[in-house]
Amino acid sequence: MSAHSIAYGPARLLPGDQIHITTNPDTEPFWLAAKEHRLTACQCASCGAFRLPPTPYCPICASKERTWPTLPGTGTVFSYAICSKNPATGEDYVYVPVVVEIDGARGARLVGNLTGCNAEDVRIGTRVVVEWTDICDGWVLPNFRALSDR
Repeated sequence: MSAHSIAYGPARLLPGDQIHITTNPDTEPFWLAAKEHRLTACQCASCGAFRLPPTPYCPICASKERTWPTLPGTGTVFSYAICSKNPATGEDYVYVPVVVEIDGARGARLVGNLTGCNAEDVRIGTRVVVEWTDICDGWVLPNFRALSDR
């Protein structure tokens, strides 16, 4: 840690009762799979391009046809932030939202919270695995746990 670094401590998840899911026809297959602890991504049935978050039309070929393959649930941190306040309450609360490039779905990226490491140890390229968090209204949220091998 450099002289200008702050020691944040362990990264935590935001409380599940503060997270609410709203679905629509484009996102519902993702959320229903999450309830089964399956990570999926929207894939164009015509050209094979992945899109996560899902969109009604493929940005590559404009097809409406899509599939929802199950993915391995691992990936690499593409971007991250270290937050030290709970946005709902303002209390001191260390959490690390990450953008993860999902293995097996080239170009698909998913935002989630990271655990399993100290916040100041997160780096672009950190390997992660999905873990499932029960939240309000019976929904399940994919979050990520840092793996020791980067």
